[in-house]
Amino acid sequence: MQYRRFGRTDQQVSEIGYGMWGMGGDWKGADDSEALGSLQRAIELGCTFFDTAWGYGEGHSERLLNKTIKANPDKTFYVATKIPPKNFKWPSKRGYLLADCFPAAHIREYTLKSLENLGTDAIDLMQFHVWEDTWASDEEWQRAVSDLKAEGIVKAFGVSVNRWEPWNVIDTLRTGHIDAVQVIYNIFDQNPEDQLFPVAQELDVAIIARVPFDEGSLTGKLSKDMEWEAGDWRSTYFVPENLNASVDRADALKSLVPGGMTLPELALRFILQNPTVSTVIPGMRKLPHVEMNIATSDGERLSDDLMAKLREHRWDREPTEWSQ
Repeated sequence: MQYRRFGRTDQQVSEIGYGMWGMGGDWKGADDSEALGSLQRAIELGCTFFDTAWGYGEGHSERLLNKTIKANPDKTFYVATKIPPKNFKWPSKRGYLLADCFPAAHIREYTLKSLENLGTDAIDLMQFHVWEDTWASDEEWQRAVSDLKAEGIVKAFGVSVNRWEPWNVIDTLRTGHIDAVQVIYNIFDQNPEDQLFPVAQELDVAIIARVPFDEGSLTGKLSKDMEWEAGDWRSTYFVPENLNASVDRADALKSLVPGGMTLPELALRFILQNPTVSTVIPGMRKLPHVEMNIATSDGERLSDDLMAKLREHRWDREPTEWSQ
């Protein structure tokens, strides 16, 4: 495992982190014993960054991480979690007020709930689970963040940016109160490079790259006739309009995969090629996925020629009803 500096926190974290959304209940097939086994294997392979949220099963994912931390008292954990919006609507939308999503009392209430679920002395990184940059200058959230840091409850604060809106945090970063940004970044979603990454570099803000496999399309295993059970988040995300286009674009990439490499590996290596990224957080519910994903953290780089070809597969998208 390779390690990278996590922005101005100056902490070293594993460049392959662990995305824990799939353990919360929004994805069918989640199994706690399998999840705990996968978490344990990731720790053995050097993973130190774990990203969860109260919203992943109303704290269920956080409590699973708690068990794992207690079972490994001699290991290093960098724990990141998220405050749900008060209106419990993902993502936020234009016109939502800070009072709708993150009034000060709500920020404190759910920070303390997460702290209890995690069973740690403090939270390494607490993130706002949605965001609107129009809230940047509102002093209410700024005071809440400053107070929680001053009390030692939270060590650093971050923002998880809405899908396909990497611009929607720039003014907030310039307040100086945000230490990390979590953003969708992958072969298709390259637009964080345009505005967000340069500002993050300027301000020494850490970048967490999420959705490295584009919710599954960059594994190359989706097909246009796939269906998911009711209650599985993917059943509402991969509507025909999205599924068909995603499969076509993933298929177009397959000829670029070098011999001895898989499409998921290529997808992770594309992200790791960017030094602005502090860590990437694939979802890893199953043990084989843990081993395959972490194996990409070996310091090997893709060729410049291959990177140039991958950049041609940029896919600029706009949020819509199904993008959530």
